[in-house]
Amino acid sequence: MAAEPRPIVLLAVPPHPDGRALLEQEATVIECAGLTEAAVIAAAEEAEGLLIRHKPLCTESLMAACPRLRVVGRYGAGLDTVDLAAATRVGVAIVHAPDANAPAAAEHALMLMLHCVKNTRTTDRMARAGDWRQVRYQGITELRGKTLGIIGVGRIGRTVAQLAAAFGMRRIGFDIALSSDELRRRGVEPVDSLEALLGGADIVTCHTPLTERTRKLIDRAAVARMKRGAIFINTSRGGVHDETAVYEALVEGRLRAAGLDVWEQEPPSPDNPLFRLDQVVCTPHVAGVTEEADRAIALQVTGEMLRVLRGDKPEALANPEVWPRPLQRL
Repeated sequence: MAAEPRPIVLLAVPPHPDGRALLEQEATVIECAGLTEAAVIAAAEEAEGLLIRHKPLCTESLMAACPRLRVVGRYGAGLDTVDLAAATRVGVAIVHAPDANAPAAAEHALMLMLHCVKNTRTTDRMARAGDWRQVRYQGITELRGKTLGIIGVGRIGRTVAQLAAAFGMRRIGFDIALSSDELRRRGVEPVDSLEALLGGADIVTCHTPLTERTRKLIDRAAVARMKRGAIFINTSRGGVHDETAVYEALVEGRLRAAGLDVWEQEPPSPDNPLFRLDQVVCTPHVAGVTEEADRAIALQVTGEMLRVLRGDKPEALANPEVWPRPLQRL
């Protein structure tokens, strides 16, 4: 009796080798030569699974043009590059890795906070130049005793709260999706509005997905509500904050410092004015991509893809209302 043909999975991102090995146990794995929508559609004629990261965007036109597609794996936690409503209409399951990179992203946020309070950009430059003047002591402070305002207390925000507790910080949190009791269970004191958080925090850190509701959430008005001398941290998505508003507040001294891992345009232009400020610590969207997180992401998302291809409901299904329609596309 002939064995059933193995499903084909198309890779539009090179996963960690352990993730690829897991896929290859049950599927035929092929790589896409390009990252445009047209290139993926051309390569996905027989594919039942597609693994993507940032490019191409997972649009309705892409999914509809792949006749055998049953599951798309988003290589990471965020879903802002995926049209979830369209996936449900077309009948494609969207799986992702919501748990895998929370420790990495939370550590990165704390690292940015530490750089900001310790003035490491300035003191590093002074040390390399042999400049040991007394001015090197100026402005160095501690996290202990500071109030940390966490916007978005999901997996990453909750982990940030846990780490901040070890530094002796007071943690306040705001999340429109969580009750006050749940916020307390996640290690933060609930506040009843974003405005209350902004006005009460010494450091504001963003851990919210990018949606139409959160786009430019930190705009001029929001920055104006922050304490004078506050620090702003964003490791979520660049679209959550207005770079011009943050820059202006830094130049005027209303914000003391900022730690930014995400940008409105990625990669940002080399002449982005934020790069000229010593009080800004910059990283290139790497908060959630440690070696450990990359492996964990790969294993979680490829494992979820295989569940769909076997006919089992996945645990990290971003559009649960689609189930079991992926089985009905063939």
